[in-house]
Amino acid sequence: MNMHDHLVGRVLDGRYEIVRRLARGGMATVYLATDRRLSRTVAIKVMHEGLGDDQEFARKFDREARAAARLSHPNIVSVFDQGLDGGRPYIVMEYVEGRTLRTIVTTEAPLDPLRALDLIEPIVAAVASAHTAGLIHRDVKPENVLISDRGRVKVVDFGLAKAITAQTATATQGLLLGTVSYIAPELVTEGRPKPCSDVYSIGVVLFELLTGTKPHTGENPIQVAYSHVHKSVPEPSSVLSGNWLTSRSAIPPYVDALVTTATAREMGDRPVDARVLLTQVRAARKALGAGVMNDPALTERMRARTLSEFEARTAASPGSATTTRISAVPAANVPHPASPAATPTPRTPLSVTTPERYSPSSPPPATVRMATTPSRPRDRRAVYRRRRLGALIALVLAMSLVTGVGAWWMLAGRYTQAPQLVSMTEADARTAAEAANVQVTFTEDYSETVPAGAIISTDPQSGSQVLRDSTVTAVVSKGPERYTVPTLAGLTKEEAATALTEANLGLGKVTEQYDEKVAKGVVVRASQKAGALLKKGATVDLTVSKGPQPISITDYTGKPVATAKAALEKAGFKVVLGTSKNSKTVAKDGIVSQTPSSGTGKKGDTITLVPSLGPVMVSVPNVRAMDSGKAKVLLQNAGFTVKMNYLIATPLGLVVSTNPAAGTKAAEGSTVTMNVA
Repeated sequence: MNMHDHLVGRVLDGRYEIVRRLARGGMATVYLATDRRLSRTVAIKVMHEGLGDDQEFARKFDREARAAARLSHPNIVSVFDQGLDGGRPYIVMEYVEGRTLRTIVTTEAPLDPLRALDLIEPIVAAVASAHTAGLIHRDVKPENVLISDRGRVKVVDFGLAKAITAQTATATQGLLLGTVSYIAPELVTEGRPKPCSDVYSIGVVLFELLTGTKPHTGENPIQVAYSHVHKSVPEPSSVLSGNWLTSRSAIPPYVDALVTTATAREMGDRPVDARVLLTQVRAARKALGAGVMNDPALTERMRARTLSEFEARTAASPGSATTTRISAVPAANVPHPASPAATPTPRTPLSVTTPERYSPSSPPPATVRMATTPSRPRDRRAVYRRRRLGALIALVLAMSLVTGVGAWWMLAGRYTQAPQLVSMTEADARTAAEAANVQVTFTEDYSETVPAGAIISTDPQSGSQVLRDSTVTAVVSKGPERYTVPTLAGLTKEEAATALTEANLGLGKVTEQYDEKVAKGVVVRASQKAGALLKKGATVDLTVSKGPQPISITDYTGKPVATAKAALEKAGFKVVLGTSKNSKTVAKDGIVSQTPSSGTGKKGDTITLVPSLGPVMVSVPNVRAMDSGKAKVLLQNAGFTVKMNYLIATPLGLVVSTNPAAGTKAAEGSTVTMNVA
């Protein structure tokens, strides 16, 4: 398999020696490698060629890999390092020796509901941890869940889906095609994921564990995606083969509700994030472990969207009037949920015992035979009546006591007050919660007024009536919410705006100015230094270059060269003198031509000036005593302009003299006066 893989045997960054290829996917290839520096085995995921060519993608991949590396959870595959190899991004991860959840789905599903919840709970816990850290997975599927040889469940690829989906259309299509069976409807229609998008994907995975099938199928990925948007995921119990009793005994109603709520098409009908889903999964798992088959109150709690709503439904529906319990029956009596045949199964199936069945305190009816008995003495009848009366009184008293205790428990005894935890540390809050007979879970949020590590608020609020052993959620302060100003100088205005948005900051006033060194549209400077810490949403002003300042070009044609050169150089231009030329109109050392001679330029542009040598000097021909007509032609051919001066009123037409005189040098094009008599 590795024969033609050129990466096998290479050492990345002088540290990671590629041993062999483990798997290849649509976006990357995973290799087994040895970290030479720390002498440990790692897994390295190398993106396919072309994915790292785009600089923006490389930056996003780097940011998402760093975010994933900050996650620390026993059910999340750790990210140790990241880098580039020949332009291709790679990440170094914890190596988990085992198999993927896909293998279990393929070979063993449908699973017993309790085992399905045993597998899904650590997945939900991992995603809940990521949601707490503000990270969305975007690609929850069986292939991204690893199960070690020791049974530890680990989720991989946190944060990497976001970087990949920002790449080219080809890359995006590759991701969609690979995960379309688990994609949330809003990702198909809007492309904007939320934590509840991960909840949807988890719900689809749980559906597949319970039924052995995917909820949406089609001839191509587009049909499957369309089905996610327009069709609801059915109850898992409705998909299993067999009669209603067999299906229902395998999957309780509250597990059905857990799946259908998690996979609701509308985001507003799902749990807001995996933290809420984790609470629901644990409640369902606890009920299954306790043998509860049908609990309407618990089923109602599975439709909650938030932790507070979950607890509110708990308080509103403290119990079910008829709780169905699970009892074991011989395996041969109930077929496997996925097969109606009467083949015995290795595990003990579930059967339903309804409240209507007789219990030891109310024995089943028996055939009563009437017999004639002799009359009893009156005193014996009186004793019998007294005994019956005493027994009846004792029964009434016992029932009153039970009713009183039960009423106290239902109305007051099972409740306590939510403790005052605000301003406490987590350790102190745990102690206070234990003393108040409640559980406490912690989430984090920023606060401008509460110090980091102290509790900001609780849900329910302190003093509220809550069930004993219920859960109070405490919000722990992370201190003031501050975000780092990215490096903005050198980016385009659009790139700077995007960088600020991704840093949870805003773009403020944009001022443009001319700059001789910075290209047009590029940020020259920002109002805040890179690395400064600002509040969320704070704006940063930018100064953006308009490019070099334009300079008007003055035409100095005909002016002295020295004057023109000095003026143009003072304006910022570079002046070059061309080859001098004779000119009939421009005096010597004047400018014959200028290039360019108009418009605008920028500092440092070159302007060429052509100096004048003055006019060409020509000898005046000797035309004395010649006919004036012929003389005029001769002078014009020599390059002169001829002026006739008649000395007498009736001249004979002969040239007497010229001015300038014959043989004199005169400028080409100048006027020669011819005196005619």
